[in-house]
Amino acid sequence: MNFFVGVDIENIDRFEKVDESFLNKIYTKEEIKYCLSKKKSSQHLAVRFAGKEAVIKAFSSFKEKLGFNQIEILNNEENIPIVKVDGYNKYNIKISLSHNNGNAIAFAIVLRG
Repeated sequence: MNFFVGVDIENIDRFEKVDESFLNKIYTKEEIKYCLSKKKSSQHLAVRFAGKEAVIKAFSSFKEKLGFNQIEILNNEENIPIVKVDGYNKYNIKISLSHNNGNAIAFAIVLRG
């Protein structure tokens, strides 16, 4: 089995004042709904952006190109983040998200094989 890793860190302040065009370009409708329902929506937007970047970096290790809207990061019933990627259901993708002190970080592992 092959695995590929991606990581990204973002400054949360970048996501304080984002417009609707940016939101629709980067996030799915469910992600937007989730993030904007939070008191500090900027940290949730930032960590999901970092998560998408981490997934994109992991997939690029085996020459696959993804768009931001192909990737959806939501929480399951246990509040654990899960990743869905359009057209790549056969891959097992694990992600860890965190935000603190003005930064958001994500670490993704894609298992292939």
